[in-house]
Amino acid sequence: MSTTLDLNAFTEKYNLPDQAIDVNEIPWVPTFTEADSVWFKPVRFDLTTGNWIHISKFKAGKGNARHRHTGGTVLAYTLQGTWRYLERDWVAKPGTFVYEPPGDIHTLVVDEGEDMITLFNLGGVIEYFDKDGNVILQDDIFYRMKKYFDYCEEHNIPVKDLTF
Repeated sequence: MSTTLDLNAFTEKYNLPDQAIDVNEIPWVPTFTEADSVWFKPVRFDLTTGNWIHISKFKAGKGNARHRHTGGTVLAYTLQGTWRYLERDWVAKPGTFVYEPPGDIHTLVVDEGEDMITLFNLGGVIEYFDKDGNVILQDDIFYRMKKYFDYCEEHNIPVKDLTF
């Protein structure tokens, strides 16, 4: 029994504190440019693994370029709207959980009608391609952190420490 108590005390001494993030206090950040139709709200930046969690918002009828996820899996949970990949047969709707293996290549499109909002947990790099298959952008944890920091600074919004 004393071993359990010792382990609990040890865990409390060295463990990170728990977090409760109010996403309403985090702005929607344009993913690519100010005039974009794709935004994100960062939720967590894990600097030890390179994983990040964010909520994405896409305007209805929009999408993004064909891309590949390298270095890690992608987990997604749809909160609003519907979306799909041109290369797949399924459609994600509210309540749909999506798993993508590392290296997966696809083109995300959002159906007409309602904006899409989805929680994503990602790792590694997202490589975006042009129509000829050339990499035109590499998106990763640091790209997203910089976008968030820059947007907050430009709009005089306090930056939340999401590096836990």
